[in-house]
Amino acid sequence: MKNKEKVFSELITNNQRIIHKVCSIYTNDQESHNDLFQEIVLQLWRSFESFKGNAKFSTWMYRVGLNTAITHVRKKNKSAVTLSLEEHHYLHLSNDHDENKQEQLDLLYQSLKFLNDIERALVLLYLEDLSYKEISETLGITEGNARVKMNRVKNKLKEIIANLSN
Repeated sequence: MKNKEKVFSELITNNQRIIHKVCSIYTNDQESHNDLFQEIVLQLWRSFESFKGNAKFSTWMYRVGLNTAITHVRKKNKSAVTLSLEEHHYLHLSNDHDENKQEQLDLLYQSLKFLNDIERALVLLYLEDLSYKEISETLGITEGNARVKMNRVKNKLKEIIANLSN
């Protein structure tokens, strides 16, 4: 039991950025972020026995994290979950980048609030450079379905960004 706890603790420590990213997409304040973080870690612990190693740990972690976040949001009956750019300063590019790139990044994150839970998950995984195979495994859909959904989300984001820019 001690070894299991140690392995789990090390895996969480080494991969906690995944949980933080999921929390950032699905919460809009630090308290909610912390609550969701704890809920995801608890669910990961409860599900740890079921991890068989057929997929990478990070893929499994994304799947559990995203499912937990979506369930958490639905439980709280939040109709519009927004990403607060002011509270998530770490999303900003360093000062070395020009203002245009920063504006584009801000616009992207602002547009995420108009997407549904699954669409946000797709964008998060896509921005993490996961392959369509890994995205499909994480979300429990076919690879073809992941490609189709991602193309639709890209088009939707283009439309949202165009509307926000005007």
